[in-house]
Amino acid sequence: MAICGIDEAGRGPIAGPMVFAGVVFKQNIKKEKWFDTLTDSKKLSFKKREELFEIIKENSIYHIVFKSNKEIDAKGLSKCIKESLIEIKTNIRADKYLFDGNSNFKVEGIETIIKGDLKIKEISAASILAKVSRDRYMIEIAKKYPKYNFEKHKGYITKEHKQLIEKYGLCEIHRKSFKLKPSAPSLFKDLE
Repeated sequence: MAICGIDEAGRGPIAGPMVFAGVVFKQNIKKEKWFDTLTDSKKLSFKKREELFEIIKENSIYHIVFKSNKEIDAKGLSKCIKESLIEIKTNIRADKYLFDGNSNFKVEGIETIIKGDLKIKEISAASILAKVSRDRYMIEIAKKYPKYNFEKHKGYITKEHKQLIEKYGLCEIHRKSFKLKPSAPSLFKDLE
């Protein structure tokens, strides 16, 4: 049975894209040494993620989706997540689609599994592809916006990042719709 594992990186940051990945392994690779090292991307070192990124790509059918900060601002996170899940389902043929989390965003045929990136190797692999793709993007875009140190915090809301926004204002890749809580006004209201 072909299982497509799906995960995302970048749902919570205040800058940069959200990145989704879907992964189906090409053949039975359970005997490969690297297979057992697959886990939630956040539990792996930068070096290990980079190493596994190339191995996963060589041994799988995969699809990566980027949703820009502008798309997130215009459509909202939920719509962007739904579109990404549909795009992965359209581009990868599988018997079963497993998405890390507790909601399938009303996409038919997508099953969810909480902490799936720790339990299902295909989801672990998708987690690694999504995180490495997003991190590489943020490291590259940091060259265009050096004042914000995106290469360090990757767009997440750290104390330093907040201070830099207060000092320099918003740049092109900030999510202007970001809210700390759903009922809260935009964090950037005063800065727009």
